[in-house]
Amino acid sequence: MLQSRRVFVLAFLCLWSSWLHAAEVLPRGWPKLPKVDGSVEIPAQEWPIRPVPRHVKVSISYPYGQLDRVTEKTGLMLTLHNWGGVDAVGTADPKILSERLDVVAITVDYLQSGKYEGFETSEPYDFGYFQSLDSLRGLWYVHQGLRSQEILFNAGRIYVVGGSAGGHVALMCNKLAPRTFTCVVDMCGLCKLSDDVAYGLPGGSSFNARWKREVGHRFFLSDDDREIRAIGNPRHLTEMKRLGQAAKVIVVHGTSDNISPFAEAKEMVAAMKGANINVEPVFVDKPKVDGKVFTDTGHSLGQRTEIVFRVAEKYMRPGSTSYLERKTSSDFFLREEIRYETTNGAYLVSYENGYPIGRFEPN
Repeated sequence: MLQSRRVFVLAFLCLWSSWLHAAEVLPRGWPKLPKVDGSVEIPAQEWPIRPVPRHVKVSISYPYGQLDRVTEKTGLMLTLHNWGGVDAVGTADPKILSERLDVVAITVDYLQSGKYEGFETSEPYDFGYFQSLDSLRGLWYVHQGLRSQEILFNAGRIYVVGGSAGGHVALMCNKLAPRTFTCVVDMCGLCKLSDDVAYGLPGGSSFNARWKREVGHRFFLSDDDREIRAIGNPRHLTEMKRLGQAAKVIVVHGTSDNISPFAEAKEMVAAMKGANINVEPVFVDKPKVDGKVFTDTGHSLGQRTEIVFRVAEKYMRPGSTSYLERKTSSDFFLREEIRYETTNGAYLVSYENGYPIGRFEPN
């Protein structure tokens, strides 16, 4: 009898918890999801370099263009643009993704999107930290927007893809929300904030992120800034694994890429393997170039929408023999704090409110 009562109480508590979460609504001031494909602006975290209120544009592509076409089988998918791009420039086409994979595809014009902010302003290019926080916030907005309207979807099917700098942002999303994604596709992504990229030095990549070496300068690049943005940071990879990171990570990189140097991609993949991250490298050499999907061993790679299908559709499409689905709670649901130790302190990402808020805590 006592055992039966315990079972009843546990079942009731589970149902009560589910009801509470289902009853959650979007915060005041956040827009409702559009009923058809469209764009909205959502509040974003303040950027310390330019401490003014910020909003970012989130664009949504539903299966067949309609919110009411979302079902309990539909997943969510971020597709993230390149350095200086907007919307889906340099990444997989969200409309095609939404219909072929049955996902709500999401693009985010994260911090410093656009040519001027990416290349011409004097302020340093963020290089993935606030940009991934913005992207995760856009993903959470769609996730929570569906739940607030009691629209069923498959929260075990959450994906992120990106091209070039968007590939790095995709990998950073997986780092800052290590229990959220089922599959991650990085196409020719940057891997770390090296000297040539940080300061615009000759050799290596041609990108210039406009940071400064001088201690005390407003745009000084600290060791901590570098460490949080390094995808192959062994200490952080170990912590990701400890937290329960289980996403399939696919790294697609050309063997002659000198914009996002191939040597850095190999180094990153080796570090991931060393931490037992489920990583699958797809290194595009001449034999892989088919003129249709892969057209180049350099930075351009080929048809980036088709590349996603070539390397990852088998993991994303229900019914495939290789299909993957996350069975554990996401960071949005767990509402815990992620912590990554660095040389002079730690970066923390809080999910107390559901969406991420990042901060640096010095020693």
